[in-house]
Amino acid sequence: MRVDPCSFCSRPAWPSKGIMFMRNDGKQFRFCRSKCHRAFKMKRNPRKLKWTKASRVQAGKEMTVDSTLLFGARRNVPQRYDRDLVTKTVAAMKRISEIRARRERVFYKRRMAGNRARELAQARKLVAENEQLLPRLRGSELRKMREAAAGVGLEEDVEMEGEEGVRAVEYADKHEAKVFGKEKQRLKVRIAEDDA
Repeated sequence: MRVDPCSFCSRPAWPSKGIMFMRNDGKQFRFCRSKCHRAFKMKRNPRKLKWTKASRVQAGKEMTVDSTLLFGARRNVPQRYDRDLVTKTVAAMKRISEIRARRERVFYKRRMAGNRARELAQARKLVAENEQLLPRLRGSELRKMREAAAGVGLEEDVEMEGEEGVRAVEYADKHEAKVFGKEKQRLKVRIAEDDA
């Protein structure tokens, strides 16, 4: 069973699913769904539509140079049936898909490496610019939060932050949390200082 890629978006077009179009010159096009078929008939460019693989490759969001991608190339060389060869091929296909998945995860992690820091910087900038819009906590809410922190048994680290009298309370677990990337989980809450 051969799973061909869609001629428009490059998703897998499974046998007996989707649409096949034969042009007058004998070239055949397989489409995974009617969305791709309609876009092809409207002569749209797949590189200009963000949901296609071609545009993702062009934007650097997909792997383009990898040895596992060569295994999917079509080869029209006839082979005599051999049961051992078939079992080896099926085992190799599973192994190749595992390797490709692992490499895609590594590729994604490298691509998103500085993204978290950029998002935090943008969020901090937004909060600094619109600080007047942040809600102030009442004394009763402040007391409930402190009691909850004392009841859970978390450490409390209080620091003064600026002239507005806003303190940042940071709770950290006593034990190191086993999180992806060996980060510590922290809960940051901004609370208003009591005036009364």
